[in-house]
Amino acid sequence: MPYPRTARPALIIGSVAIDRVATPHAQSDNILGGAASYASIAASYFTPARLVGVVGGDFPEKFTKLYRKHGIDLAGLQTEPAGKTFYWSGRYRENFAGRDTLEIQLNVFANFSPTLPPAYLNTPFVMLGAIQPALQLHVLDQLPRGKKRPFVLADTFDLWINTARPELERLLKRIDLLVINEDESLLLTGERNLIRAGHALRRMGPRAVVLKKGEHGSLLFHPDGFFALPAYPVTKFIDPTGAGDSYAGALIGCLASANRTDFAALKRAVACATACASLTVESFSVNRLSSAGRKAIDARLKELSRMTRF
Repeated sequence: MPYPRTARPALIIGSVAIDRVATPHAQSDNILGGAASYASIAASYFTPARLVGVVGGDFPEKFTKLYRKHGIDLAGLQTEPAGKTFYWSGRYRENFAGRDTLEIQLNVFANFSPTLPPAYLNTPFVMLGAIQPALQLHVLDQLPRGKKRPFVLADTFDLWINTARPELERLLKRIDLLVINEDESLLLTGERNLIRAGHALRRMGPRAVVLKKGEHGSLLFHPDGFFALPAYPVTKFIDPTGAGDSYAGALIGCLASANRTDFAALKRAVACATACASLTVESFSVNRLSSAGRKAIDARLKELSRMTRF
């Protein structure tokens, strides 16, 4: 895939899984899942993507081929031949008002300790998927500091806010961009007002914060200003699994493509993330995101621009 001359690699660290999803309208087979899967495919539309994760000997070759189709560097994907891949099964409630986990088998992911290949150590843009904060810190400890430090985006999960808050608070002081949803922001800050919550999150350490509101769009908090963008108006809603991971992957990929992290670059990255997330919900797994192509993403970016200009 041709990238602009400004493009720099983006490193994605997170879970790789085999999922099985039930919605009020359909049931999937065993499908490719995991935060790193969605994020790396989304990032690959904008810049070269590098994936760090772990799978077992049962990981289907067709999923590996899908990564390669997108040019994703898999030197950091560990395979434990004798183990099984992380497995998750869940069911969404009526009108997608929440979901229930039916089965979870951590398998090889239970002992996952991300070790970066030497060629990855100087990657200038890094996304830390919502793995345990201690593991996110472990990754940061392997990366350069000072003037050569990368731009780091981190995602998190309500479980870690409830069970690993001290480590998470240490992490927040070492990252550049936090991506978080409404419920998680309430847990972290105690603020129901999203504007106050965004400012409170920035005071915890990250220079910038993106607060996701699902079908109601996103808010960007930055030292140089505030930005709000609605969600893309999706009419074919199949499965929301992975939409947030696609969002974060596109966000870091778009920044890496421009090799910029200023306010203007972040605003455009939020739009790219919104477009990719809207594609993800139109199918199970990464199917629609993978097959849509860059032209579909660009078309949605143009539509978002038309929608928000007055």
